[in-house]
Amino acid sequence: MKLTTKQIATTAALLAICIVSQFFKNTSVYITGPVINACIILAGLCGGLICGIILSLITPVTAFFISGSPVISAIPAIMPCIMAGNALLVSCICLLKSRFKGKSGLLFSMLIGCLLKALFMGIAISLLLIPAFLPEKMHPQMRVFQMTFSVVQLVTAVTGIVYAMILQIPIRKYLNREA
Repeated sequence: MKLTTKQIATTAALLAICIVSQFFKNTSVYITGPVINACIILAGLCGGLICGIILSLITPVTAFFISGSPVISAIPAIMPCIMAGNALLVSCICLLKSRFKGKSGLLFSMLIGCLLKALFMGIAISLLLIPAFLPEKMHPQMRVFQMTFSVVQLVTAVTGIVYAMILQIPIRKYLNREA
């Protein structure tokens, strides 16, 4: 698939928003998480599946370099799981939205994507990687890390849906007007 200039520019703008939001990650994951999820969703809706997957792969890397994460430093295998969870979210939305009609179909595909992302990350990271590889000195924080990569992922993804549903209307109008 060949990417158009509009798709590249849209993805780059959404990546810039993600990067700016990642500077607030140490303030609250409830600020950064929904913004990043909304950007990933919008990349998929406005630029297509490839753009959404590109953002899904890049944002965990930029987040790590901007704000760092002791648990990802201790267990590097978490990074590809985050990427896969993000890609699962956008893939569900892009592939299922045409199966269900109208705005409710889009919302339904988004909710399925959120649930699958949280379920995947909850199992892969919270139940498998963290208990198996978390260093002994970090064990007192294990429950927090497990919540972060399961329940918190669901909450921030659902909040990201709300942002994406609101923002996709003017973005689509703008992109269609420019066509």
